[in-house]
Amino acid sequence: MQDFPSSLKIALVQGTPILFDKKATVRKAAEQILEAGAAGAQLIVFPESYIPCYPYGLTFGFTVGAREESGRKDWKRYYDNALLVPGPETDCIAEAARKTQSYVSIGITEREALSCTLYCTNLIFAPDGHIVSHHRKLKPTGAERVIWGDGHLGSFPVVETPWGIAGSLICWENYMPLARATLYQKGVSLYLAPNTNNNTEWQDTVRHIGIEGRCFVFNVNQYFRRADYPKDLHCPSEIAALPEEPCSGGSCLVDPYGHYVIAPVWGKEVLLYAEIDPNVAAESRMEFDVAGHYSRPDVISLNLQEE
Repeated sequence: MQDFPSSLKIALVQGTPILFDKKATVRKAAEQILEAGAAGAQLIVFPESYIPCYPYGLTFGFTVGAREESGRKDWKRYYDNALLVPGPETDCIAEAARKTQSYVSIGITEREALSCTLYCTNLIFAPDGHIVSHHRKLKPTGAERVIWGDGHLGSFPVVETPWGIAGSLICWENYMPLARATLYQKGVSLYLAPNTNNNTEWQDTVRHIGIEGRCFVFNVNQYFRRADYPKDLHCPSEIAALPEEPCSGGSCLVDPYGHYVIAPVWGKEVLLYAEIDPNVAAESRMEFDVAGHYSRPDVISLNLQEE
């Protein structure tokens, strides 16, 4: 591992999107990037599907073997607010990254120019505004599969930053041992985990990843309330059945020993800041280097299929 600067200031954006409104949420995200950049953040990390939102609790009218036309209308609204990559919305985020000279990781719902399939995607922008990582969730979880397609080959991009190699897995991808191992083999020490997990057990997962990978783990979730849903969706009973805070946060930063640098924060929208020494990752691997001296590729190996 290379030598790195001894200081990196980071920001975790536990934000509230303007649900189902990509233009308004992009504007808000750009403002949050500028705010974090003004505070000195050099790496800014947003949650899963921040733009246009994570459609928590909605079925879009799907049941096994059938669907409702009213749900189709809500799905089309979500589709209309999904982002093309590249496109005018990613250009806006890129400009904010350029203005702040920061790396920006942000979760979006993406749609392709030639098909109508949606993807849960994480993008990383470099300080010059270029998209340097484009990762689609490999396997949407449970009912997510009715709105997002599977990611495909080439789905483990990593970014060489001045402070170490960064890579991302989205939400329950982090439960996939071979996906984690892929990032470890690629040298990731800045492990980005955008997600939508309110449960306290998830904290055990991100702390374990810190210990297992000997990396900094950036756990970032949204915060939004039932009242934030649009009032004119076609599923009022589904929304009414949700808790007051369907997504209550819990964002945190874990160090390579599994300790909290930023303890979980619940129940509010907030930008969280910390200053870390990236060289701690190398220090922590003295007796356990999961892709180095503690591996046995002669006995166990990972065969990664990438384009």
